[in-house]
Amino acid sequence: MTLTGNDEHTGRPRRRPRTGRRRRPVAILIGLTLAGGLLLTGCGASDSNGSSTDGSNKSGGRGFPQPAPNRTSGTSQGEQKNTPTGDASREFAPSPDYLSTFALDVDTASYGYARRALADGRLPEASTVRPEEFVNSFRQDYRRPDGNGFSVTVDGARTREKDWSLVRVGLATRDAASSGKRPPAALTFVIDISGSMGEPGRLDLAKDALGVMTDRLRDDDSIAVVTFSDEARTVLPMTRLGHHRDRIYGAIRGLEPTESTNLGAGVRTGYATAVKGLREGATNRVVLISDALANTGETDADAILENISTARREHGITLFGVGVGSEYGDALMERLADKGDGHTTYVSTVEDARKVFCEQLPQNIDLTARDAKAQVAFDPETVEQFRLIGYDDRQVADEDFRNDRVDGGEVGPGHTVTALYAVRTRPGASGHLATASVRWLDPDTRAPHEESGQLETGSLDEDLWTSSTRLQVDAVAAYFADDLRTGDDKANPLPGALPLGELADRAHRVASAAEDRAVDDLANAVERASGLMG
Repeated sequence: MTLTGNDEHTGRPRRRPRTGRRRRPVAILIGLTLAGGLLLTGCGASDSNGSSTDGSNKSGGRGFPQPAPNRTSGTSQGEQKNTPTGDASREFAPSPDYLSTFALDVDTASYGYARRALADGRLPEASTVRPEEFVNSFRQDYRRPDGNGFSVTVDGARTREKDWSLVRVGLATRDAASSGKRPPAALTFVIDISGSMGEPGRLDLAKDALGVMTDRLRDDDSIAVVTFSDEARTVLPMTRLGHHRDRIYGAIRGLEPTESTNLGAGVRTGYATAVKGLREGATNRVVLISDALANTGETDADAILENISTARREHGITLFGVGVGSEYGDALMERLADKGDGHTTYVSTVEDARKVFCEQLPQNIDLTARDAKAQVAFDPETVEQFRLIGYDDRQVADEDFRNDRVDGGEVGPGHTVTALYAVRTRPGASGHLATASVRWLDPDTRAPHEESGQLETGSLDEDLWTSSTRLQVDAVAAYFADDLRTGDDKANPLPGALPLGELADRAHRVASAAEDRAVDDLANAVERASGLMG
């Protein structure tokens, strides 16, 4: 694994757009023979980004597959919406597509909600299981950069299925700054007080967490409170904490559940309140706390967000969605966060809520990167097939990697982003395997930056289950999610997958090695699922 900084101009020829093209499903896999000569002719000029730790090209003269080329200026057609194109993470990339491009995602709600369902004695709906959110729910040990932006770590290990490996692309932002160093925050809390929020573990949980968070915020931070049921109203306009904490505590204590859920009205009023209280030089964010069971007014995510697009685009106001409740509108909340330039999490206990609003406060309210995208270029001389695990609705056309008007992901300090690939190497192949690049915009200046890392076949660990503990944790999470989505259809499991009972045993062994309570919780969840599936 090497870490290098890359020039943004590669001079590579432009590839044809693949937007809207569906990949062939695994069920009709053909033996893939990548057109290596053709690809290397088009993408292997001598100024390749592929370099070793010391920055020199050690490819023996062979050019490596590179990230997609820069777009010619003036060709952008405005913001592109990344709409899902089916269950892409369960399909293998056909020849000659050796590039994989996606917007970064730090959501974790899918895993949190799955744990809640399993604790209640039921399996989560397959449609709510997003593997990347399972993997990204766990602590990583990637090297972190000194300033804004990302470090890139690329590693992997061979599975026990012949020629198949798991390759991990790990991205990390700088450590979360102390509360005294981050920019001031202007937070508009949009709180669901509909009747369904009266269930224990919903509004009561939110009130407790907001009270504790108010203790942790600084005097120069600001808070506004908007509530919604059948209608929405601003309970507290944007207010500096300073000497007004008692006023804020009072607004929080006064929250009581009432009637139906007009989430659209809540989001519109919340953004209007955020714009009215906009603070220059501060992190302006809407924090939506809801079970997302919209049943009154506008209920479609795109329609709701269309009404607040000006606030999102012109003022840079981002959305942080916090899901609660045993019954939860996962799809709606996830769409709102994706299209609202933000992320989601799910809380079901006081411990969860205090972690989100207190321990993780800087990373959930601050930003270190906007519109961040990743692109992985696999080498066709060593790689026969690959499959990105998850990120189904975060796919970006390869040629739009450097189109900074195409939406990416927003990431805060202290975050890590992990992408796992199932990769089939050519028998006996050795040498360069993949180059992973990340591109982002500075949150203040909007200047673009890139960073890259590489992986050689010789750097793959020989056995996944004797590799680093954190890679094993990621593998357990990915296999677990894949099993929950597959259910009784075992036709196309991930390469190297274990039966769920064996995965539960493996998870407990990994948890013991990790000495991490979160991994203990994962092992227990796998065991519960194994019992429910029989």
